[in-house]
Amino acid sequence: QVQLVESGGGLVQAGGSLRLSCTASGLTFSTYTMGWFRQAPGKERETVAHITWSGASTIFADSVKGRFTISRDNAKNTVYLQMNSLRPEDTAVYYCAGASVATGRYDYWGQGTQVTVSL
Repeated sequence: QVQLVESGGGLVQAGGSLRLSCTASGLTFSTYTMGWFRQAPGKERETVAHITWSGASTIFADSVKGRFTISRDNAKNTVYLQMNSLRPEDTAVYYCAGASVATGRYDYWGQGTQVTVSL
């Protein structure tokens, strides 16, 4: 059974930082592209960042470039999202997801963690 468990969300003031973690089990983590997504109330889910299985390549949404970084530790089956210079518009539920190299689809999703940025 595949499980992705996010942690690290919370309430932070604008300009602050948070680091989200997502630990996977039940899959061969090192063969999965991992992504972070977010969904704010009343809005569509949007992509935040992706990282390839080796960590060699990362992609970021324009809205978070220069503020967020994504990394992974394959030995710990964990992917991270470091969020700096947070803004109120970053408030959302953040989800991690895994896409197998074979299919390229994000088939597995975590339950989400709330990030709230106050003024």
